[in-house]
Amino acid sequence: MGRFVGRNVLVTGASTGIGRACAIRFAEEGANIAINYNRSEVEAKKTAAAVHKAHELQGYTDADYITVRADIGHEDQILNMFQSTLNAFGRLDVLINNAGILWSSPSHELPSEDFDRITGVNLRGAYLCCREAIAHFLSREGGGVIVNNSSVHEIIPKPTYLSYSISKGGMENLTKSLGLEYADRNIRVNAVGPGAIETPINAAWIDDAGKRAGVESHIPMGRAGLPEEMASVFAFLASDDASYITGQTLFACGGLTLYPEFRNDWSTGN
Repeated sequence: MGRFVGRNVLVTGASTGIGRACAIRFAEEGANIAINYNRSEVEAKKTAAAVHKAHELQGYTDADYITVRADIGHEDQILNMFQSTLNAFGRLDVLINNAGILWSSPSHELPSEDFDRITGVNLRGAYLCCREAIAHFLSREGGGVIVNNSSVHEIIPKPTYLSYSISKGGMENLTKSLGLEYADRNIRVNAVGPGAIETPINAAWIDDAGKRAGVESHIPMGRAGLPEEMASVFAFLASDDASYITGQTLFACGGLTLYPEFRNDWSTGN
């Protein structure tokens, strides 16, 4: 039996990439899935079809799913998303805080509105989703789980992506602070820190052989990760298998956080 049979999972930013992979993985393990999307209803429907297929293939005939549109940069839409999820399922057990955006700009030329938009989705929006999930968890018995989608750029600087890096650095403390604050109330808050993953947000280098080779040359494992590999980490942290883990970021990055440039012993002059 799957680890999430009878549980209700909300995945933000679930129309593509890691979010879609998470929605499918949790469906494969029996969960009811709320599929959040913002821009593309077509892509959301693709996720919904994959979730439906996963339920059928695994024999979870009673499992359900919904799609719910919301821009995570807007509080009113977040509130409506949670209400729609609770109206459909009656209860929420797991929040996968996945929605995120990024784009590049030299930091001295970064428009304030771009900074506000990126941090507004990636950090403020993630906090608001956490707030609503925790308030619900506290309103009934049983606690709950939040898993945030962070990044290796929690701890690795990313020049020309200042607002993105700041948002992920903040997410580290968000995860730790909420994990500590609610640890004694059966609410766990953790994060996954992906590295270079084959998702649409990274299309600029995924589909360019030269750029891809450049990216992968910095990864100790020698390859980019897959969304499905990330989804398995989210599922672990959300499951009872991780029942004694809270306030942590689990980096799933092929070794990027291991200071890969030190693979060669240049620092000691040998």
